[in-house]
Amino acid sequence: MNALVHDKLALIGLIILGIALFLAVFAPLISPQNPYDLMQLDIMDGRLTPGSTSLNGMSYWLGTDDQGRDLFSAILYGTRTSLLVGVSSAVFALLIGASLGLISAYAGGKVDSLIMRIVDIQLSFPPILIALIFLAVIGQGVDKIILALVVTQWAYYARTIRGSALVERRRSYVDAARSMALPDNRILFRHILPNCLAPLIVVATMRIAYAIMLEATLSFLGIGLPVTEPSLGLLISNGFEYLMSGDYWISLYPGITLLLLIVAINLVGDALRDILNPRNKD
Repeated sequence: MNALVHDKLALIGLIILGIALFLAVFAPLISPQNPYDLMQLDIMDGRLTPGSTSLNGMSYWLGTDDQGRDLFSAILYGTRTSLLVGVSSAVFALLIGASLGLISAYAGGKVDSLIMRIVDIQLSFPPILIALIFLAVIGQGVDKIILALVVTQWAYYARTIRGSALVERRRSYVDAARSMALPDNRILFRHILPNCLAPLIVVATMRIAYAIMLEATLSFLGIGLPVTEPSLGLLISNGFEYLMSGDYWISLYPGITLLLLIVAINLVGDALRDILNPRNKD
């Protein structure tokens, strides 16, 4: 943690992430409007410029979108959704990928070949293509897009941890554990896994940023989240058709928020990669 604080870029990333997490968690208390509640929306307030005031006296600091949503409130809820999707998909993908990667490295032989060939097939397809096909089949929704992102990402964790586990499997402490007749699952998850966490943490951080970006892309294409639950990508999509007409704020402010969120996560991920890299240690 001290190394992160002393890295200026990483510190900036941590601050941005901290602010984003705070606003996302307390969005229902901070935002002046619930953009998911259709009863609070007035179509007559659509596409108001930043700083405008509606007939009922409500001020829109960042303006409104074409549905009359307060853009500031929509961005808070959209950030909340993006972080939920990114973190949840990364956690589930890590659990599945790490387990399969450990089993592959520890078992070896045909089991290793089978799992790694599945991983190779998975990684040979663009993630967005897999997600598009998957969502086209199962439909829209937060839970469904999390599932789609897990399907597209688990292979990265399996590949990463397998490489580390192959090295750890040859260590003397594994031989000692086997000589004590310890169960394989205990050797895997109590002995080998803790020594493979460093690369997993780095990959997980990067994949969270990628998951947020992929969700925004899918929502922008109209196949991610439904219009009743606007994410950052959907907000950008809603304003795209109005860019040439001068209503820039509908896409601009959600786009800036998405950019800051992804850059902040990548800054922290880069710092973690340098800190956890054993070659950088004295």
